[in-house]
Amino acid sequence: MSKPGTTTLRLDRLLSNLGYGSRREIQQMVRAGLVTLDGEELDSADQRIAVTRDLSERMQVDGVPLDPPPGLALMLHKPLGVTCSHKEAGLLVYGLLPLRWRHRDPAISTIGRLDKETSGLLLLTDDGVLLHRIISPRNHVTKRYHVTLDRSLRGDEAAVFAAGTLLLEGEEKPLLPVQMEALSSTEAYVTLTEGRYHQVRRMFAAVGNHVTALHRDRVGDLALPDDLAPGEYRVLSDADIALVLPPK
Repeated sequence: MSKPGTTTLRLDRLLSNLGYGSRREIQQMVRAGLVTLDGEELDSADQRIAVTRDLSERMQVDGVPLDPPPGLALMLHKPLGVTCSHKEAGLLVYGLLPLRWRHRDPAISTIGRLDKETSGLLLLTDDGVLLHRIISPRNHVTKRYHVTLDRSLRGDEAAVFAAGTLLLEGEEKPLLPVQMEALSSTEAYVTLTEGRYHQVRRMFAAVGNHVTALHRDRVGDLALPDDLAPGEYRVLSDADIALVLPPK
């Protein structure tokens, strides 16, 4: 019996929403004994299943643990040359996920974007509420970038960025204050809360420099793990998500 407030779905709808096939195909899988819950074969595609966070640990499809149910959140190490889009030509971030996941309902979306020539930590989710909490300007979620520059820092960039008065070309509203930590004469960490179009590149262009490499390594207090290679992803735990969002 499911706990009060727990969402329940018909088995065929649950698996169809997770991309395992049409309802007819799911029914055939169930009749073939390919779907189990807590080690027992399920014999009816129309029985209702409690959609709990531990369902992936309890249900198997053809001997493989069930994909994470709705409420999925991921971190992905975005490689260079990959686009955060569903429709553009070329390599897309969604192509780095299992093929079946492209058919999930609700769909998986990126939480913000990294441009094609920026690598690093990218978050994705099928939870619209979580997505909007992270991107909402009211929550001031920080993003940290490792910046490599074409020319040496001149020395006043940190003060210019922190002042909250820098105006990007073509815009009328100054940037919010941005923190910069110099790592060498041509490298720095930049931490910001906004996400304007090509913001970091345009900031350095405004002070007479050019970004040659850009890598995001942190969102909030969630850091990109050293052992997560480019193109790999990891499902986020509740504790991971808590690191992204500032405390209330």
